[in-house]
Order: sequence, then C-alpha cells, then structure tokens
Amino acid sequence: MTTIQTNTVDQGLLDTVNGKKKTDTSTTAAAEDRFLKLLVTQIQNQDPLNPLDNAQVTSQLAQLSTVTGIEKLNASVESLLAQVQASQNLQSANLIGHGVIVPGSSIALANGNAIYGVDLPQSVDRLQVTIKDSNGLVVRNIDLGVAPAGVSTFTWDGKSDAGVLAQNGVYQFTVDATAGAKKITASTLSFGLVDSISSGAQGNKLTVANVGDVNVSDIKQVY
Repeated sequence: MTTIQTNTVDQGLLDTVNGKKKTDTSTTAAAEDRFLKLLVTQIQNQDPLNPLDNAQVTSQLAQLSTVTGIEKLNASVESLLAQVQASQNLQSANLIGHGVIVPGSSIALANGNAIYGVDLPQSVDRLQVTIKDSNGLVVRNIDLGVAPAGVSTFTWDGKSDAGVLAQNGVYQFTVDATAGAKKITASTLSFGLVDSISSGAQGNKLTVANVGDVNVSDIKQVY
C-alpha cells in the first residue's frame, strides 16, 4: 500500500492565500478555486493511518476567509471614500462666490471698506494693526484695544493716519498683541471671495481672490 504525504502542500496553500506567490492565480477568486481543489485532493488522497488534521484545515479556511474579507472591506472603503469625496466636492462648489476668512496677511480695500481678521490663542489687553501699501509704507496704524481669544474680524474704513481715503487695492497688514507685559503670537486672517475649487490627493483647495489657494479646512468663517 502506497502512503501519500498530505502535509507537504500546506505551506503552498498558505503562500497562495497570503499572496506570497506571484502566479497567474494571484487574484482572490483564483486563490479560492485553487485552495478548494487542493483541499479536495488532500481529502481524497489522505493516508487513513495519518488523516488530514481538522484543526489545520480549519486554520487554512480561516486565513482564506480573512483575505477575502479584507479585499471586500477594501472595496467597500474605496467606495465610501469616493462618495465622501463627491460630497466634499459638492459642498466646496457651494462656496464659490461666497466670502471667506482664511489665513493670510492681505487686506483688499474697495470703496472705503475692507475686512480682515485675527486669530488669538488667548485674550489680549492690546491689539494693534499696521497696514502697509505695496511699497511697504505704513498707511494706517489701528489700536483695537482689548480682544478675546479665538477668531475676530474687523473692518477698515480705508482712511490713512492723515485722514485721507486710500486708493482701492490690496494692502498688507501685521498685528502686535500683548497680554500684560507678554507678547502674544497672533495669526492674521484675510477676507476674499472664492473663485474656484480644485480636487487633488491632498483634498479640496479653494482659490480665494487676493489670497491664493487655501485648503477647505483652513476656512475660519464664511460670509
């Protein structure tokens, strides 16, 4: 009577299920088919004196099931991500034409009106704003006094320190904040209209007038 060794193919099965062998049957469906064929062959040719180990078969089936489940899960996640991206694109598109407050140091003046903002990590006793023209010359110094923590927005009437209305255009501004004798680091915020959106691997970006490209997550306020 010829004795057939049944355990020598187990590693090959595991390699196939785990994707260690790069063959023509590398897909999950092909791996399942090959596994079942090998399993049937093992059962048909097992040695009656040394039958196939049930625990080992169960383990191999569990591994195959895990691989199949992971592939289905990945497909589901990819589908979900595609739906989320489509939803984000739609929401971002709704921002076109709206004004937003985003990180930036530009301040656009139009007919004696400009909006800008400041993001403070804590409340301050004194907040000062310095507005400069394109040549770096100081146009206006504004003392805003006490300001709370968080995002605050302000308006500039376009007047210079001399009381003259400045020309329409884009200016730059800086802020100085102090709490007692301590200088506080503040972030400047710009206002602009959303012109367009673009989608990429890093998420959606907005093109904001007078500011440039910003991430959707950078938006502090929407008007």
